[in-house]
Order: sequence, then structure tokens, then C-alpha cells
Amino acid sequence: MPRGRARTRAGDGPSVSAAVGSSAAAKISRIRPAAAPAASARSLPEPVTPSARRSEEAVSEGILRALLAGRLRPGTPLRERLLAETFGTTRGAIRKVLARLGAEGKLVLHHNRGAYVPEPSDDDVRGVYDARKALEAGIVALLAGRVERPQLAAMEKLLAAERLAQREGRRDDAVALAGDFHLLLADCLGSSQLSTMLRSLVARTQLFVALFESSTLAACALDEHDAILQALRRRDAGAALAAMIEHLDCVEQRVLQHSARNRETDVAAILLGAIGDG
Repeated sequence: MPRGRARTRAGDGPSVSAAVGSSAAAKISRIRPAAAPAASARSLPEPVTPSARRSEEAVSEGILRALLAGRLRPGTPLRERLLAETFGTTRGAIRKVLARLGAEGKLVLHHNRGAYVPEPSDDDVRGVYDARKALEAGIVALLAGRVERPQLAAMEKLLAAERLAQREGRRDDAVALAGDFHLLLADCLGSSQLSTMLRSLVARTQLFVALFESSTLAACALDEHDAILQALRRRDAGAALAAMIEHLDCVEQRVLQHSARNRETDVAAILLGAIGDG
């Protein structure tokens, strides 16, 4: 990247282009369609081609991986021009992806300012986790009396994949798989309404975990997931409900503790810098 190009704020970590990685950009460069001839003023909009759709999917995948790995810090701006140059695609494609991620709650969109990595307050975190506790307590209470062996096997397989991702240090995959475990529980009930509601909440809390939860403490979630699974295996609704509430409480506290520690560190660094300049 040429010197002088836009960067994230000091202390926000690596640049956006470095965070999203070169592999996603390379993927787009291989599928980017040739430039279309200039259209007349009366011509209809060009249809979305398969190659353009794959380009948008690669951009979305690159941004999501960077978010879930915690490489993009809270408040980092995602500029259309920089992302288009990084991924080797058009600003129109970038705009579509950012709009979709904003609608899913994975980015914050400000009118005339663009897209930003969310900066949730403590109240935001508590509110979303309260909603998850209310919803998922009901899910496991119902599921305990209905769960089938193939569903339990699918949960076990998912936990094994999450454990492997943790062991291999694949932070983005581990965060995604942890969310998938909860979504699988809802899907097992066969209610599209429940699955849709939970998917929106999980998307937000996945970002909380990626942004604030320490990777060394994230492994605790595996044991907590296993406790839920074992309660379901015994068809013990009370134990499954208690395990779910305890798990979500623990994740919430880990997120809040790390978030507070980050803010305190930032303030200390600013004050020390001011003293040094005096």
C-alpha cells in the first residue's frame, strides 16, 4: 500500500486492509468481471451476474473474518474507497456488502459518514444478553423434552469443531462455531420464528465476544456448552435451563470485564502521554 493512505486511528490496531487479509482480496481479483461498456442514460441497470455476486460474498467473508477474529477494533471506520482498493472491486459492491452487514447488526451505519465497527456500551451488552437469556431459556426448556439422537449427534459434532478451532488458534472460526451451537438448538425446534429472532441476537453478541472477550477465557465457553448438551442428553429441562442461563451470564461478565479494562488502559495511556509532553 502506498505511503499516506488512510489508516485507522492510533491505537485501533492494524489497518483495515491488513485486517481483512490479502486472501479475500486475491479471491476477488480472480473473479472480478471485465469492465462493462458505458451505458446510455436510458439503459436499464445491469443485472447482478454470478461473478459479481461471488465478489460481494468474498468481500463479506473477508470483513466478517476480520470482525470475528477481533482484528478490527471498536469504532474503526470502514471506508468504501479503501475497501474497494483492498479487495479490487467496485465501490458499488462494497456499498451493498456494508449495507447488508449493517442490517444484520454487524456494523453500524451513520448517514453521510459511512460504516463503522460497533462500539457497544455496557447497557447495550446487558440488554442483548438479557434478550438472549429470555429466549434461550425457553428454547432449551422445550428442546429437553423433544430432542432426538441425530440432533444430539449434530451438537456433539459442532462442539468438536469448536474445540479444534480453539486449540488451533482460529479465533474467527471458534467465535462463529460458538454462535452456531446456539442457533442449532433453536433450529432443532423447527420454528423459523425462533431461529430468526435468535440469529439477530447471536450476530450482535458474536461481535461483543470478538471485540472484548479474551481468547484465553473464551475456552470456558466450551465447558459451558458441554454442560448444556449433557443436560439435554439427560432430558433434564431444569438443568438445561440453569446451564444456559449460567453460560450466558458468564459470557456477559467476561465481555464486560474486558471492555472495562480496555477503556481504563486507553485513559491511562492518554494521561501518561500528556504527562510526558509536559
